[in-house]
Amino acid sequence: MQILGFNKLTLLDYPEHVGSTIFTGGCNFRCPFCQNGDLVLNPETVEPFSLDEVLKTLKERVGRVEGVCITGGEPTLQPDLIPFISEVKALGLKVKLDTNGYRPDVLSEILNQKLVDYVAMDIKNSKEKYGKTVGIAHFDTAPIEHSVNMLMQSSIDYEFRTTVVKELHDKNDFAAIGEWIKGAPKYFLQGYVESDNVLCKGFSAYEKDELESFRELLLKYIKHVEIRGL
Repeated sequence: MQILGFNKLTLLDYPEHVGSTIFTGGCNFRCPFCQNGDLVLNPETVEPFSLDEVLKTLKERVGRVEGVCITGGEPTLQPDLIPFISEVKALGLKVKLDTNGYRPDVLSEILNQKLVDYVAMDIKNSKEKYGKTVGIAHFDTAPIEHSVNMLMQSSIDYEFRTTVVKELHDKNDFAAIGEWIKGAPKYFLQGYVESDNVLCKGFSAYEKDELESFRELLLKYIKHVEIRGL
């Protein structure tokens, strides 16, 4: 398990819970607006955390934290993700998994074994613009669609979310996304924020009133839509 970041305390990453956050290295996407450039492009340059030390720290913090958010990078690329989650669960902690949805085989095994308590899956864009948004030409959305369907048919608590970038998303995209995930319980629009770790600089964010217009459109399809990051 390649752990390249460890935030011992977070009030933001796990909804309604005090938690810790673990960042894994590597990703199969190249989203140009990604905020974790080093973890995606150069994971070998980041000093890893000892797995034993992370588990020891989590054990010591049981009672002060309620759960662990596993994010990245893309966690489902880690070959020993499932054994790691099992060890975290054995401590009595809840687990939230952040994923881009490209490994429905791994997600299926995790859900079938009831290893996570919450899943946050990215919807990068409308299907037609997925390849451009994830930085992969001729991208096949079939695995993403499989993961979406799997979550929507499961009993797990989950959310879909999109980081909204002015140069990549427009009203028509959110109408298409709304049709795609119609009936999902929760969908979050996350305002883009420029930072030193972004893969490609030069993108911009929509104003709050513009995001609110997207939110109003999406409420036709999804009961609970919120804006994060503003």
